[in-house]
Amino acid sequence: MGLPYELVAVNIGAGDQFEPGFQAISPNGRMPAIVDPDGPGGRAISIFESGAILQYLGRKSGRFYPADERGRTEVDQWLFWQVGGLGPMAGQAHHFRQYAPSLIADQRQVAYGAIRYSDETQRLYSVLDDRLEGRDYICGDEPSIADFACWPWIVPFRNQGIQIEEFPALADWFERMRARPGVRRGFQATLEKRAVTSQASGVASALRFGQRARRRI
Repeated sequence: MGLPYELVAVNIGAGDQFEPGFQAISPNGRMPAIVDPDGPGGRAISIFESGAILQYLGRKSGRFYPADERGRTEVDQWLFWQVGGLGPMAGQAHHFRQYAPSLIADQRQVAYGAIRYSDETQRLYSVLDDRLEGRDYICGDEPSIADFACWPWIVPFRNQGIQIEEFPALADWFERMRARPGVRRGFQATLEKRAVTSQASGVASALRFGQRARRRI
């Protein structure tokens, strides 16, 4: 979008997401979240939730988010398809396939979740593959914020039990997105931040997966 930015790492393995400073920006204690010092009216604004962030940045930059109502509605449908479907389902597939086996002794308790969410993720891949048939991008000939929302969830397709060659239109789109210079720069920058904030797996798992309501004292 051509907007200046600075990546700020939040080490969820060390519990940074519970710090008051971050909770003031992201009350749910999750990433991503942004602070725009040049917000509406020239005043700073903080935004959490990926869909809200992408819509805001699309409006602010005038890029990757149509100005007309019909085009914007088309993009919004697929943006929220990712927010409400692809992201949560693929995330649960990751959990039951990658993390749960080391957390639960009785693997029979893991099996149903692994199968359930892997199957649903596979179904969602099929939906996206059908949508991309005959299209370069999800909403037409040019990328939109919907493409940028969906692409990162496809990156770890192997961990989701997906054979991407079964979805040829999606596979072509995946490579088309990966070839974009901005996507490559952003992905590499994120990998570098993750390397800096890596944490021992036992500590990280306890903080990430054992959360309940946190009472203010």
